[in-house]
Amino acid sequence: MAAVNAGGLVERALRGEAAEAIQRAQALDVVAAGKAAAAMLTAFASTTDRPVRTVLGIGPPQAGHASHLSLPVIAQWCDGGHPHPTQGSVAGARRALEVARAAHRHDLLLLLLSGGGSALMALPADGLTLGAKQRTSRMLMEQSADIHELNTVRKHVSGIKGGQLAAASRADVLTLAISDVVGDDLSVIASGPTVADPSTFGDALDVLSRRGGSDEYPAEVVALLQTGAAGKASETPKPGDPRLARAVARVIGPQRGAIEGAERAALARGYHVHVVPHAITGEARTSGAAHMAAVWPAVASLPRPLCVISSGETTVTVVGAGKGGRNQEFALAMARSLASLDARVVGASIGTDGIDGPTDAAGAIVDSTTLARAMALGLPHADAYLAQNNTYEFFARLGDLIHTGPTDTNVGDLQVVLVGG
Repeated sequence: MAAVNAGGLVERALRGEAAEAIQRAQALDVVAAGKAAAAMLTAFASTTDRPVRTVLGIGPPQAGHASHLSLPVIAQWCDGGHPHPTQGSVAGARRALEVARAAHRHDLLLLLLSGGGSALMALPADGLTLGAKQRTSRMLMEQSADIHELNTVRKHVSGIKGGQLAAASRADVLTLAISDVVGDDLSVIASGPTVADPSTFGDALDVLSRRGGSDEYPAEVVALLQTGAAGKASETPKPGDPRLARAVARVIGPQRGAIEGAERAALARGYHVHVVPHAITGEARTSGAAHMAAVWPAVASLPRPLCVISSGETTVTVVGAGKGGRNQEFALAMARSLASLDARVVGASIGTDGIDGPTDAAGAIVDSTTLARAMALGLPHADAYLAQNNTYEFFARLGDLIHTGPTDTNVGDLQVVLVGG
């Protein structure tokens, strides 16, 4: 986690190219949005002595209040909602747009962006209700939409995403982003509020068709997307749009940054390390088993003790009424594979933000005894928990949930498998 500490990433960025842009500006406005908003603002406050006109933070409730920062102006903090937007998310987005629109030609709008920003800073497009946006995002998640699909829709039912925040401002716009997206696509991170959007209304409609069918989604959302696809509503700003000519975005914390930190930690503890070169994606309950099936033959001849590290972001199709998250489902799927191995193996999957789905756990830990211990406790078969999306109860009964608390950063998920000598 230290490798992707949001504060450290901001401090390093502000000692480089960003420092020059800040010093050139006649006036400076700062907006931080996402799960790491409080940590990023804190780091900004401790790193620069440049006078600031406006400071706005939009993040999870209780994450930290910007008004407590050592700044020469009173900062505003908006509690947003995650994984679904709330009225606080809307209030924060409206205020961010006000800040952007009030800035002048030679000013700078500095956006400190992190994962979770799509829900935490959300503004329904004209004619849409917050309830329609909430229902749409919830249905897409339950239908196992990946982050690219989800954010394609989000950008086209929004008044701030997909470059619209930057397009609203006459000022220079500099975005420093911590990525929770495989591939670090700036147009996808927090739905790219200051970045050109290559996706279209038609693409968004296609996502609804693939993920449950457009007839299942709120009628007002479908109507808006159809209107846009017919060319009767303004598209999000596209590459080459002159309104974005003064907007620059940089990834200061790549999605694979946690892998580098984990690798250094493992080497320091005497492990040989194998880093899986591809991102872990797909349905969590099948990806966990597929991951072990692919990794085990590849590492069978490597020296011990061995640490296998991977990262990515899986999805969950919600079919049951239980409680859990993608990391807990991934871990339980790994446990089924570990039970058959003739080796001392332990594995874990965690969300680097410290939150896995709608739970207070970051993920779970498993080993070759997990299923046997569950059987000894009289628990139903692991498949029953996966079928009900109820993995939290399974791991809680075993005492194998991982609780880190909020980490004030977010670079997706991390998986670690340790193989003994």
